[in-house]
Amino acid sequence: MNHRSRVRAWSACAFGVAMSIALAAQQKDPKKTGDSDPKPKLSLKAQPTMAIAPARIVFSAELAGGANDYQEYYCPSVEWDWGDETRSESTLDCEPYEAGKSEIKRHYTIEHVYKHGGRFRVFFRLKRRDKSLGQASTNVDVRPGLRDIGGDR
Repeated sequence: MNHRSRVRAWSACAFGVAMSIALAAQQKDPKKTGDSDPKPKLSLKAQPTMAIAPARIVFSAELAGGANDYQEYYCPSVEWDWGDETRSESTLDCEPYEAGKSEIKRHYTIEHVYKHGGRFRVFFRLKRRDKSLGQASTNVDVRPGLRDIGGDR
């Protein structure tokens, strides 16, 4: 085998190994195969994140990724801990779970009014009975308003 033939054979072999490695990596990468982590990820945003009291803040929680029929997150109780020593909780009335048919709720939006200034850490939790399934949090800064500075008039 001459030098040129050996180079071609080596190149073909190296190319084959590289393709095998790339295919194996692609099969393990859920983003490239269409598979995904079955558990959705929670995120929480506030709008605005800074305001003056009394402040009306809109909170949006989102479940991203995962299967649409992820059973653990189907029809959970929802708890909001506002960080100002108040909480809200709600439970939906849902049909019984059916794999491949039942869909999880992905967006939760709610308003909360902060009457006084402070820095508040807000938590959003999905629960089943007393068990927390997942949570997300964000911070809100509320500056004192005229009522807080000068007292109630």
